[in-house]
Amino acid sequence: MASSLHSWSSGFFFLIVSTSAMFIGMAAGYSRAPAPTAFRPSLWSQAHATFYGDETARETMGGACGYGNLFQTGYGTDTAALSTTLFNSGYACGTCYQIKCTNAPACYGVIATVTATNICPPNWSKDSNKGGWCNPPRVHFDMSKPAFMKIAQWKAGIVPVMYRRVPCVRIGGLRFRFQGNGYWLLVYVTNVGGGGDIASMWVKGSRTGWISMSHNWGASYQAFASLGGQALSFKITSYTTKQTVIASNVSPSNWAVGMTYEIFCELPLVMPTSLRTLSFFLFSHHIYLFYQVF
Repeated sequence: MASSLHSWSSGFFFLIVSTSAMFIGMAAGYSRAPAPTAFRPSLWSQAHATFYGDETARETMGGACGYGNLFQTGYGTDTAALSTTLFNSGYACGTCYQIKCTNAPACYGVIATVTATNICPPNWSKDSNKGGWCNPPRVHFDMSKPAFMKIAQWKAGIVPVMYRRVPCVRIGGLRFRFQGNGYWLLVYVTNVGGGGDIASMWVKGSRTGWISMSHNWGASYQAFASLGGQALSFKITSYTTKQTVIASNVSPSNWAVGMTYEIFCELPLVMPTSLRTLSFFLFSHHIYLFYQVF
């Protein structure tokens, strides 16, 4: 987890615990468009949830979003595969949801927060109410077993739930994983805070202008261009908030396929003058720790 110590100001010191939100903020290689729209939680809606895999969640690794090893990419076991109605051709990759089991004896009354990392495909050989849980137009969450076990007894198999979209809070910076070759760059973007999703993406080499990247699948975008030997910057627009952020000099000129590059940002912050005790303060999907020293 990235941590840094701010300077003394107004009798406080600020310890940045997490500076990961993608679409809000400006600093260290980031710039933003004016008048950003912060992502807000949605209203609660009805759905159903099942689980796949076992307690290790190894079956959830990889997935249609292309996140690979979910432990290495920071998503862990609190993940879910979305029915096609929610998956939205991969544009929902990285979005976050709160889910709570309702109106069933198996419910624990606990809210779990999960990230969308996979698709739950339709099963047209079964009726939508008898095994074809992810058939359109059903809204369904096929959760990892560890995540499902937070909200309900796993032996229930399927439970009714309430869910809502919530801002994603991430630890660390935006991560760009490179694949491809000398004439084709494929980039997987992970650890996106705020809305968590991406609508469009551009790349800029140190000797080129901005090049539009096409959506490949999941959380990956591609550019058919010769970008070797150039430092690379990226411009990304959120699918949900429509806000655009520019991440400058994400990779050095000697970047390589198979590598992951991470960029951090810090937010300027207006201090709450009435704060008197140690507390956490959530601001634009970044967690700040404030401690009074006077």
